[in-house]
Amino acid sequence: MPDRENVAGMRSFEDLVAEAQSADVSGWGFSWLDGRAIEARPSWGYAELLARRLAGAERALDLDTGGGEVVNEATVLPRTMIVTEAWPPNAVRARQTLGARGVSVVDVDAGVSRLPFGDAMFDLVTARHPVRPNWSEVHRVLRRGGTYFAQHVGPASAFELIEYFLGPLPEEIRAGRDPQREADDARSAGLTVERLLTARCRMEFFDVGAVVWILRKCVWWVPGFSIGRYDTQLRELDEMMRSGESFVAHSTRHLITARRPAS
Repeated sequence: MPDRENVAGMRSFEDLVAEAQSADVSGWGFSWLDGRAIEARPSWGYAELLARRLAGAERALDLDTGGGEVVNEATVLPRTMIVTEAWPPNAVRARQTLGARGVSVVDVDAGVSRLPFGDAMFDLVTARHPVRPNWSEVHRVLRRGGTYFAQHVGPASAFELIEYFLGPLPEEIRAGRDPQREADDARSAGLTVERLLTARCRMEFFDVGAVVWILRKCVWWVPGFSIGRYDTQLRELDEMMRSGESFVAHSTRHLITARRPAS
């Protein structure tokens, strides 16, 4: 566990917030939080499992790749490796990260349903925390016998933190991203779901700067977040954390493996 006295020390609320506001939030890495927050990971080890599948693929597509960090962890990449990203700063980071390895980074428009690829192009489609899985498109771009392998965000993930700022959310929002419902949607699109695992993981934040940074990065958690708008809640958090109490939340994840039938 980090030494919380070293994290915040005698630095003021204003200093911690200003530092978090000026820090880079592009890409999909979280090293800025080292020593300031922790999150347990699902037991299955997605990055390692992904690397094994990429090493055995010929043509692979990674959806919503962020800055390409997870794909880049794989030692061996397929002969044809393509990634998509909708947020321009992340796409720039992905090109910097993956370009030298011959990976094609394709910019896509957020909210556009059709993928810019031909039918049956890939034997492997992957995603780590996709914005919204489009099962009919996954089915379309997969070759017969091809596999979709992904780790999705689950229902009510980090909601302790989200509801601290927004207040209680409706049950239909809390129940979104349900793994069984997503598996049913995949089946309805013609895929065979071969594996579905779920996990609930503990998160802890040790200083208010860590909270500000994560809300700047995950902008959909608290839409319209700003320091001025949530000054009171942030100062209450800061006071709590200076007393030695961390803020605890829980992330939810599910691992899904689905296949387009060979016949």
